[in-house]
Amino acid sequence: MTRTAGEFIWKRKHLVGLDELSAEEITYILDTAESFREVSTRSIKKVPALRGKVVGLLFFEDSTRTRMSFELAASRLSADTVLLTSKGSSVTKGETTLDTVRNVEAMGVDIFVIRHGQSGAPHMLANKVSASIINAGDGSHEHPTQALLDIFTIRRRLGGLSGLRVAIVGDIAHSRVARSNIIGLRKLGAEVVVVGPPTLVPAAITAMGCEISHSLDDVLAEVDVINMLRIQFERFGSGLFPSVREYSRLYGLNTERMARCRKDVLIMHPGPMNRGVEITSEVADGPNNCILQQVTNGLATRMAVLYLVSQVKE
Repeated sequence: MTRTAGEFIWKRKHLVGLDELSAEEITYILDTAESFREVSTRSIKKVPALRGKVVGLLFFEDSTRTRMSFELAASRLSADTVLLTSKGSSVTKGETTLDTVRNVEAMGVDIFVIRHGQSGAPHMLANKVSASIINAGDGSHEHPTQALLDIFTIRRRLGGLSGLRVAIVGDIAHSRVARSNIIGLRKLGAEVVVVGPPTLVPAAITAMGCEISHSLDDVLAEVDVINMLRIQFERFGSGLFPSVREYSRLYGLNTERMARCRKDVLIMHPGPMNRGVEITSEVADGPNNCILQQVTNGLATRMAVLYLVSQVKE
């Protein structure tokens, strides 16, 4: 697929992370997603772009939104899908992930969408199988399509990324969403400040080109976008937080904090939300939020990624 002037040709068979993509490649994915967005507004929500292709959804970690989004994206491109989860699969019997994927590939799967608890699993598979690999989240490493849909949403709402200041708030240390967002936002010219308690914001994160703040109140007035990460309740009790109430008091986004923000600040959340912890209902349902738009835009973004990787032949 090329742009109208033939300036750019997509050459990547896999999408395993944003770290390996150029700014031009990221922009091309966003532009392609823009062209697919209107499909969801049609009375018949399908195009034949992947007719005859088979997409394997391999989710070795629990997922609702990402799995459904990819499944629906594949369906709207007219692809067939096959779903495999770790529960009840041969993985629980001791088979390796690679052997599982190779066996499913032998059934004629063209593209694998994989979520795995081990960082680097999609990268390993991309070097071992013939099918295209799309990373749907690997360990605490990357979640590229979540970052792409976040960036796509910001671009649609604010017109561009260059010069914007974005705050990412929460558990930065364990968040693949945060990592991919930092990489993508920085490549497109945005400034990023990560916010959270010292136990959840490693000092080494500055090597990715972002700033660190341990006070949400200090950054509210200076940012254009606030992306509130989900707090994983399993972290509480591990010594990383004093309590849920204390975390919410220091880092929760509520109406009082919103009053200190710019009037047009954009509020984002990758979901699922813990209402009353990282974000209150008044903010989550308020005029500045674009949370449901993120979900809608996720379909277009994942349609774009599925389509682009399917066009590359070795």
